[in-house]
Amino acid sequence: MVKNVRLIDREGQTQDQAVNILIKAERLEIVTQDVIPAQEGMLVLDASSGVLLGDLDIGQPSNFLILNQDPREDITILLDTKQHVVSAVHQGKILTNNLAVVSPSETPSRRKPRWFAYTPPPRSLPFSYRDSRKWNQWNTKHIFGTFYAALVLDRQYWLSQDEVSEQQVGDLKAYEGGEIRGMRFGAVGALKFERPWIYTIFAATTAFDRGFDTRDDNSLVFYDWRLDIPLASKMSLAVGKQKEPISMERLMNIAQIPQQERSTEGDAMLRARNVGAVLSGTGLNWRMTWAGGLFNDWFDGGKSFSESSSQLVGRTTWLPFLSDDESNLVHRGLGVRYTNARGALRYGTTPEFNQSPIFVDTDPLPANYAVAYNPEVSWRFGPLWLLSEAVINKVSAPELGNPLFHGYYVSGTWSLSGEVRPYNRRSGVFDQLPVARPVTQGGWGSWEASVRWSNLDLTEGRVEGGEVDILSLGLNWWPVRVASLSANYRNISLNRFGTRGKSNGLALRLILILD
Repeated sequence: MVKNVRLIDREGQTQDQAVNILIKAERLEIVTQDVIPAQEGMLVLDASSGVLLGDLDIGQPSNFLILNQDPREDITILLDTKQHVVSAVHQGKILTNNLAVVSPSETPSRRKPRWFAYTPPPRSLPFSYRDSRKWNQWNTKHIFGTFYAALVLDRQYWLSQDEVSEQQVGDLKAYEGGEIRGMRFGAVGALKFERPWIYTIFAATTAFDRGFDTRDDNSLVFYDWRLDIPLASKMSLAVGKQKEPISMERLMNIAQIPQQERSTEGDAMLRARNVGAVLSGTGLNWRMTWAGGLFNDWFDGGKSFSESSSQLVGRTTWLPFLSDDESNLVHRGLGVRYTNARGALRYGTTPEFNQSPIFVDTDPLPANYAVAYNPEVSWRFGPLWLLSEAVINKVSAPELGNPLFHGYYVSGTWSLSGEVRPYNRRSGVFDQLPVARPVTQGGWGSWEASVRWSNLDLTEGRVEGGEVDILSLGLNWWPVRVASLSANYRNISLNRFGTRGKSNGLALRLILILD
């Protein structure tokens, strides 16, 4: 075991991480920010915040060096290995070691180990980030990149629907069946300037989104195409089509959110992606993030810039509480979105099932502008994660009584297998649940149970968009890091035009990721 070793990020995209490393039978067993209980017969080495360079592939023979100084501060450290390399491991065997040996009985514990939280190394860990052995990577003198792809398969079951609900939205049985929910592919990489520029480009086909039996093969959509340009040590400018910087749930990708679909209030009133520029950065020793962007969808919308709506969007997050071992933290955030509403505004969404008719819908609203506020709060205590967001959307439409639309969700998740969701202090969001013991290494994978209550009210003044309440239960299983199975049950109550209808359904999902 190697205690207190530091994983660095050369590119400045994430914060350095102090972790503990366990090697068994010459293979890397675990990388964790939790304390690893020491046992008799175990060789325990204290790296004392030494810097690690090398490969950290779980289940593979370990290959890394530990330096006594940070090579980012002085590159000549890498030229004098005799003086600065304090430990070297090759194929799981120790070649040289000058680290202090700590007996198991002397190993301090910052807290009683109640969970074993695997935290994967940062993507930009030197060497492994530019691992040319992977077939889906390329590396030239001027550019580096990695190809990614994901396939999402869904199967929808509508379990029951009362007569009122059928009168409101039609027969839901017509929407049962399987579909390819998403098929996305693209690349992330760097242009090798002195301070690398990061590029992202992702596309998806929507040819299959009406079911497995469709034969339509045209619709190719570019979801993301952007360039991230570093401006200062903790500030960057992103230009292109990208996610608007608002709402943690909307900033997380489909593999990161605990439920299969995002909650109704965000889907109805916050846009996912837009064309524009975002300036972002961190502060308060990585305990605060901020981002602000200006958007206009003229490029994708087919209209001129002046004819298209413009949006000003901003978000800030901070950590008012963070324990010494970072297992316990409180996250707060606030987002604001303004649109000048060129043309009509319209808000509506499905009841958190993709294979469903629209349940709430305002129809087009003639408006002068709209301002949405998005407060968010999260508490993570080890494998427990509680989170909530709200959207309050004020629409300036005097003819309709200036309606105020609003919604919220309250959610809780529990990692049944003990993993802890990492928190990205660069972007102020939680990452995908890691897999401490994949089935390929004799484990059970990672299991996560979740519950969510959401509400969306689009009825105000002379607008009868409807109000929907949804109780959701979910179970996610990641047998390995690149595949998951999940089940979501939802109980839905729709109040519209003076009637209340009830329905419920079950959705199964398979996610396969090429990484």
